[in-house]
Formats: sequence, C-alpha cells, structure tokens
Amino acid sequence: GPLGSMSNYSVSLVGPAPWGFRLQGGKDFNMPLTISSLKDGGKAAQANVRIGDVVLSIDGINAQGMTHLEAQNKIKGCTGSLNMTLQRAS
Repeated sequence: GPLGSMSNYSVSLVGPAPWGFRLQGGKDFNMPLTISSLKDGGKAAQANVRIGDVVLSIDGINAQGMTHLEAQNKIKGCTGSLNMTLQRAS
C-alpha cells in the first residue's frame, strides 16, 4: 500500500482456519518467518500470498522477534480473521 515500501503488502484472511499456508523459520532458527507452502485454492493462495514471502507482522504484532512456535500460536489464536503484513519475495 501507499504507507509501506512497494514490496510490503497486507492481507486479511476471513476465518475460520485452515488458512491454507505453512510457515518456516523464526527467531529460534535465525531465519525470517516465511511462507513455505500453500494449499491450492486455499485462503492464502486466493489472497495472492506467495511461497517465500516474509511475514513481517501477525495481527499487528511484529513477527521478526517471534520463534516458530510463537508465530504458530499467534496464528492459531486468530479465529474470525487473520491479518498479516508480508514482504513479497523479489
């Protein structure tokens, strides 16, 4: 959007789960949280999320300090909708 750099985008998935994606990485892996797989026709794929995109925030919370489990638990805690800011893989 107009607020961030061109490669950042926000996505809002309407619940309930499954959201249709898997994550890899996290602070405990010394890797950014990234989208590692997408379910064909799933909610994330329909929202144009791509494999390799970096998760910058989950539900408004900065994801860069999150461990893999913290991020998964944060996503599990979202029921009505899941809001994320992502950075498009170049």
